[in-house]
Order: sequence, then structure tokens, then C-alpha cells
Amino acid sequence: MAHEQRGERFAVILQSDFLVHLSTVLIAPTSTGAPSSPFRPEVELLGKRTQVMVEQMVAVAPRRLGDFAGRLEPRELEEIDEALHTVLGLYN
Repeated sequence: MAHEQRGERFAVILQSDFLVHLSTVLIAPTSTGAPSSPFRPEVELLGKRTQVMVEQMVAVAPRRLGDFAGRLEPRELEEIDEALHTVLGLYN
């Protein structure tokens, strides 16, 4: 059985700053209740630990995004990169 996330929550923008002119933004939603997984890195947003649901990335219109909540640490960005490689099957 699949469960779809509902309501407002944080999202991590996965898209390069070089693509800000596009009509959509690629994001990964977050969840504080999802089971842990190697392809769901845990990050801290506004003092709260949450998992980045990389496997549920989606393109959304920028107007659907809420207020800026901050930047991730370099270590967190590296973990998201590794998760993207796993989910998308990108190998060096």
C-alpha cells in the first residue's frame, strides 16, 4: 500500500542555481515520519531533523514554494548527492 504525503512541509531544492529561469523547480519533499533508508538523507531544517525523500522528487512551480528556511550543510548536500546517484542509477 502506498502512502501519499499531504499538507505543508519542507522541501529541498535539488535544481542548480543556473536553472532558476525555468518555469519549474525540481524539489524533494521531506518527512519526519518516514522509515529510514540509505536514499533518504537526514537533514536539519529550522532545528528539526527530517528526511529528504529523494525518491519522491518532483517539479513544481516556484509559486508553490513557501518561505526560505535556510541552507543545508556541505555534509548534508553530499548525502543528498549520494542519494540522487542511488535513486537515479548514476555511477561514476
